[in-house]
Amino acid sequence: MKRFSDLCVCVNDQCDPATSRASVYVGLEHITGGTFLLTRHGKPSDVQSAKSRFQKGDILYGKLRPYLDKAVIAQGNGICSTDILVFRPKPEVCGTYLLGLIHSTEFRTHADQTTNGVNHPRTSWNALSEFSWDVPEKPEQEKIAAVLWKVQRVIQSEERLVAAARELKRSALRQILTYGLHNEIQKETEIGSMPKSWMPTPAAGIFKLTSGSKRPADLSPLATSDKPFPVLGGNGVMGYSSEWFLDTKECLVIGRVGEYCGAVHLARGKVWITDNALYAKEWLNDSIRVDYLAGYLDIYDLNRFKREAGQPLVTQGLINEHTFPIPAPDEQREIADIQLTLDRKISVHERKQWVLTDLFQTLLRELMTAHIRVHRLDIDTSEVVTKT
Repeated sequence: MKRFSDLCVCVNDQCDPATSRASVYVGLEHITGGTFLLTRHGKPSDVQSAKSRFQKGDILYGKLRPYLDKAVIAQGNGICSTDILVFRPKPEVCGTYLLGLIHSTEFRTHADQTTNGVNHPRTSWNALSEFSWDVPEKPEQEKIAAVLWKVQRVIQSEERLVAAARELKRSALRQILTYGLHNEIQKETEIGSMPKSWMPTPAAGIFKLTSGSKRPADLSPLATSDKPFPVLGGNGVMGYSSEWFLDTKECLVIGRVGEYCGAVHLARGKVWITDNALYAKEWLNDSIRVDYLAGYLDIYDLNRFKREAGQPLVTQGLINEHTFPIPAPDEQREIADIQLTLDRKISVHERKQWVLTDLFQTLLRELMTAHIRVHRLDIDTSEVVTKT
């Protein structure tokens, strides 16, 4: 058995973003839970307070709310939030294997049990360093890491296909929501041109919004039999819980606070909506379809109107300042049906991604616990060896 501190060191190299000479900034918002790979990042010019430096091959671990399972291996140098711990693998440890260990259920459980703080639970290096695990020799680590890395690569490919399909949907809907479906003459209104039969309708006459509730304590990154209910935050589903407070046929949900405030989602069935989001507690105009308006608002992009004092924020008052183009109910239904068709095509790739993610979780568990051994197999480890 080896302690976590035998496998890596925690690097604390703080700097001023303005003088860091870094080109990449990583915040918690840039790390997707349960993945190995960083697919997006910010710019150092976007942040001001002290940050931590990291190098290629380091592991970036989110210490805030560790149940969200945020940990990736750095593909280059940069700076990151101080809510991210920087782990540097020791020479005798494969970095990608170490990342797999960090994503294991056992490590997450240890991290969850060592947090302090009610509203912002954080773990620490001192607490994590005491975690112990039966670690194989480096050649077997590299083979385990290679298997996990290959599956992660395939998952990333599906994520790119999902992103491309979503952009195709947005392009098609921009055209439809500007010109309609019936080649009508355009008319000029206070919010711009729109098909002649469409009506500009103030948001205040469509719905009443309210904030959600504090997130449940038992949040899980994946749906399970005992935690099946989606928890929606500022950017859609953020996890799953055993609790719910809203049972709805269809409810409009809008991100309220954070980088993705203004993001629009539809909630169906039993869900929990956190106080990082707004939802329509009352629908005031029965002639306007919820699914049509959600599609329109997604293209309209409320995020561009966010208030920047402190955290980015979208409020009901801000939304009520806007007026939206509303077609007749039949055309709304036609547009919503097109949206549904496009969403179904996207969901094909999303389902593939979920199946691969489930496979990854199974492999991770079996490989890390040595229920599956790969030490005698001929496995190409070149990808993970270069990252160590």
